[in-house]
Parts: sequence; structure tokens; C-alpha cells
Amino acid sequence: MSDPIKDVSEPEVSPAERYERGLALKKAGLYKAAIDQFALAAVEVTLALKAYAQMGLCYKLSGCYEDAVTAFQQALKATPGSSKETVQILYVLGRTLESLGRVAETLEAYRWIRREDAAYRDVAERIEQLSARRPTAATKKS
Repeated sequence: MSDPIKDVSEPEVSPAERYERGLALKKAGLYKAAIDQFALAAVEVTLALKAYAQMGLCYKLSGCYEDAVTAFQQALKATPGSSKETVQILYVLGRTLESLGRVAETLEAYRWIRREDAAYRDVAERIEQLSARRPTAATKKS
């Protein structure tokens, strides 16, 4: 399989067009093809954050949670987005980590969100629930 970043079969297709194609493919449920398009779009610095975030959503929808976590983390490392974009990505990252049972990392993501926007979605309740569960996990280690 060829590296999607080095795909030169359509060199005239801009990263922005790749991003739009990725959105259409994602909407059609063609997640693998969408991920390939988003990867090609991510080479453009101004699109990297959104492209990686979309890749993460595609991986999550495909049930590939570890890949989703990696993509969301790449999105957060890309050119800084707005506070709103960062919070949205942190939320889906947190939800993905939570589904993987990675409580400490989940709490870290949710606490970042709470610092930025204390009333964001159900973050306060999720922090409370996860914090209540944490001591039982710690006592199992003893």
C-alpha cells in the first residue's frame, strides 16, 4: 500500500480540496478513504488541526480508539487553534480515553476543558464520576 502523503496521482488536488473530499467520504461512512484524504490535507499547516481532528473522528467511528487518540493528540499539537476548537478536540479525546478506561488521562483532558470553559457540556459531571471511581482503582493496586 502506498503512503498517502506521497500520493502524486493527483498532484493538482489542493490540501483544501482533499479536506473537503474527506468530509464527503466521512459523511458517506467511507472512513478509511476519508482518513487517507485528511492525511493528505494535513500537510497544509492551516488545515492540520482540523484534518487530524477529522481523522480522529473517523477512527473513533470505525472503532479504532487507540488510533483516534493518536490523531486527536496530533490535532492538539498542530498549529494552535481557537480555544473553542481546542476544547472540542479535548472533549472527544477525553471521551475516547474514557471508553478505553484510561482514567488519569481522561481526567487530565476534562480538567483542561474545565479551566477553559467550566460549563462545557457534561464535563463537570464526568470529572466527578471519574474522580469517584479512581480511589477504587488505586485500592486494587494495593
